[in-house]
Amino acid sequence: MVVPELRAWRAARPHVVRVARTVKPHVARVTRAVRPRAVRLTTPQLTAVAATVGLALAAGAAAVAGPWDSTGQRTAERDWAASRAPEGGADHARTSRTPRTSPRPAPSAASVLAGLGGSASAVPAPAGKALANVLDPLLANPVLGAVRTAVVVDVATGERLYGKGADQVQTPASTTKIATAVAALTAPGPDHRIQTRTVLEPDTKELVLVGGGDPTLTARKPADGWADLSTLAEKTATALKARHMNHVTLSYDTSLYSGPDLHPIGVNENIAKVTPLMADEGRLDGTTSGPAGRAPDPAADAARKFADLLHGHGITTTSPGPSKATSRSEALASVSSPPLSALVERMLTNSDNDIAEALARQVALATGEEPSFGGDAKAIRAQLQKLGLPLSGAQFADGSGLNRADKLSADLLTALLAKAGDPAHPELRSVLTGLPVAGFTGTLSTRYADAPTATGVVRAKTGTLTGVNTLAGTVVDKDGRLLAFAFLTSDAAHPPNPVEARAALDHTATALVACGCR
Repeated sequence: MVVPELRAWRAARPHVVRVARTVKPHVARVTRAVRPRAVRLTTPQLTAVAATVGLALAAGAAAVAGPWDSTGQRTAERDWAASRAPEGGADHARTSRTPRTSPRPAPSAASVLAGLGGSASAVPAPAGKALANVLDPLLANPVLGAVRTAVVVDVATGERLYGKGADQVQTPASTTKIATAVAALTAPGPDHRIQTRTVLEPDTKELVLVGGGDPTLTARKPADGWADLSTLAEKTATALKARHMNHVTLSYDTSLYSGPDLHPIGVNENIAKVTPLMADEGRLDGTTSGPAGRAPDPAADAARKFADLLHGHGITTTSPGPSKATSRSEALASVSSPPLSALVERMLTNSDNDIAEALARQVALATGEEPSFGGDAKAIRAQLQKLGLPLSGAQFADGSGLNRADKLSADLLTALLAKAGDPAHPELRSVLTGLPVAGFTGTLSTRYADAPTATGVVRAKTGTLTGVNTLAGTVVDKDGRLLAFAFLTSDAAHPPNPVEARAALDHTATALVACGCR
């Protein structure tokens, strides 16, 4: 039986009907966010945390999101929390026989899924003057460099509560990815999947591997739900054998994109060449995120791996070379990426530059702009303009934020986050769910170790270039208000120590957690 609350949620979130795929990971993130210090959180804080994933499910809907134990706790997370520390996050069924050293109860799934209700909205938002008294001294820390801008916004109302150089644009570094994510989820949209395919040119025995721009295409096992080059090879081999073909001329097509494929930053371990065909982002060391050596030609590398996979299925090929599929080609097989919403989450959590540039190309393709660095920038700006976001002074030069020519304001970054939390824009929700979680995931997994009150409650996109340190995300204050913040700092003449600057930014975000600020 479908409970009324779940029916209402499905109606409000038409792009998410597969609860097993969407609700389950969102719930997992929320329950991770409140462990292992969950006992410190009030009920309003829990409901506000739920708001960051945009779920308005009632308690009765929790049972469909499994796997849960009898009290609503995810069993895997119960075990994880129990191993984390002697207190915080495991046993719901606390009894008189429970040892004193065992973890305290974590909040149930029902509590987390309650959504942003009256209790949180009834609490006044922080006062601007009180916020300034807390944030001004922290932002004056000289380790942040000469230029510091900041904005804090109440997500429920969209009201700016604090501003320091709010409209002043700076190099945002990887917080640019928030803008790229919003643009991609607007066009082509959260449910769009990127296809990699094979075609056969008639009368030639030429097999063409056609890149569609999926940077998450993998040649590794297991594929973990990403598009699988091995599966494509198997399907293609089956189609070729049905045509009594066991040897082909193999080509690969990268004509989808235009312009230079090398990012303006140059050859760099933080990004491969931007090409519509690559496997595992051209990584040479088996990693899935972070800096790594890259194949000089990711498309050729992917084609060679595809040839090896075909050979394993009884199809031999020539050495692959570049070509272009014609309009007369016959479709053989294809594989598709997960929905763009999943790519957005992976991009934000890991600060993945390859995915960011691929998503920017998808925005350009969906809107008729040239799929190049210049066309991407135009397309991203146009999509944000449609949403009525504050773009004064903003400049886009890429999708990843590696380019120092990117210029964004703290006002724009918080507006992007607030828009993603707006119930009128459920298509943007993965912007919030993809943000790294303090002390738990992605680029914040090793930060906030000395800030237990912020662990799991601060969710933010990091940004670092030489002389530039930024942080933008959401935080739940002690009264349960969900706040969006953006801190942008820089000093080109005297680049700050990045470790000290990041610690200062983390400390500033932590102050928002403890701030009732009346």
